[in-house]
Amino acid sequence: MIGLASSFFAAAPVAFAAGLISFLSPCVLPLLPGYLGFLGGVLGQESGHRHRGRAVLGSLFFVLGFSVFFLTLGYLFGGFGHLLRSHHRILELVFGSVTIAMGLMFSGVVPMRWLQRERRSHFLPRATLLGAFLLGLLFALGWTPCIGPTLAAIMGLAATDTSTTAWRGTGLALVYCLGLGIPFVVAAMASEWALSVSSALRRRARAIGLVGGVFLILLGLLQVLGWWPTVIHWVQDLLPTTSLPL
Repeated sequence: MIGLASSFFAAAPVAFAAGLISFLSPCVLPLLPGYLGFLGGVLGQESGHRHRGRAVLGSLFFVLGFSVFFLTLGYLFGGFGHLLRSHHRILELVFGSVTIAMGLMFSGVVPMRWLQRERRSHFLPRATLLGAFLLGLLFALGWTPCIGPTLAAIMGLAATDTSTTAWRGTGLALVYCLGLGIPFVVAAMASEWALSVSSALRRRARAIGLVGGVFLILLGLLQVLGWWPTVIHWVQDLLPTTSLPL
């Protein structure tokens, strides 16, 4: 039970970081002005504290929309890994190699323009809370090819652990969604500041891509070389013996 908990807690920070890197990617960060514009429609004529509260609520519905899709993927990949847990070493080699390849693409070392082409939908939901949820779902469906490198890495972690389950995969997907979603919520709370920061970050897109790519390559190497269990054992030594199983 402790090993299962340590396995999750070792992967959780990686999943959160992957979600944050996804938000900072060159094809997600530019969406921020349009996203904030949509929230403006959700707000209508409201102002003051109610204005901010409804903006945050709209952002939460947006995050919930894409989370539904990614949590489903996590559940499926975790279940897949559980069914093939006796072949976890083969899965480590396969998913680790894919993660390394994705890291090379994300960093720009290997140009793969097809991976960065989002599948945009011409359907725009109405500016309501339900519309914000639908917009989040459309974001997940349309921009998955763009955030594919980081998402694939987390799905690989969900599928390759010897103790993986469908619910563990769902948990890792949830942490990934927090890393991706919290910046959207913060942006709704402070839109002018968020636009200023996003503009500065977009000018550093190449550096962000390089850092994210190195992060993915290192993660893939840990899996390919079989060193990920060592990381888990290290985390296990740091956890108290009363840790709850996950």
